Amino acid sequence: MKDQFVRTMTTAAALFFLTVSAIAQTPQLDPGEKLEKLQFPAVTMQLKDWTKFGNSHVYTLPVRAGQHVKISFATKSKFAFLAIFDLSKPDDEAFFGTDEDGTSFETTVKENTTWLLRPYYSKVSPRRGLGAPFSILIEPLAVAPKQPQPPAEPERPSLFPKAPAKEQ
Repeated sequence: MKDQFVRTMTTAAALFFLTVSAIAQTPQLDPGEKLEKLQFPAVTMQLKDWTKFGNSHVYTLPVRAGQHVKISFATKSKFAFLAIFDLSKPDDEAFFGTDEDGTSFETTVKENTTWLLRPYYSKVSPRRGLGAPFSILIEPLAVAPKQPQPPAEPERPSLFPKAPAKEQ
């Protein structure tokens, strides 16, 4: 009886965690947004579109640990921005936004995950027009080689022995 209870609870916990991870990978879209699933490009990829009051494409981009990537956002509008979210994280906070962090983001990915690229037209700014064109450039980069350290200078003969290391 006790073994059956433990098995039932273990199964329920496993199903709960599977459901939570599936929810974390499914982005919640705003009304009018259309989801486009991308693959990590082998060469530079450019996406061109138009954002209008949340009526635009949003993109999912799967990334793997160790990949080095640069994402750039360009628009002529002062009111169009890009936010990048990590769908594996439970919070709704963007880890990069062009409104505060500049127009490009470059990183080496730490863990396998999926990013949500969400271009948006600011609804809180006084503006003219109905939307703005934009382009997103996704550039896979070679990981920069680590800088070689200069060779240590060879020890020179000395008449005096080295002082012992100081203990702290």
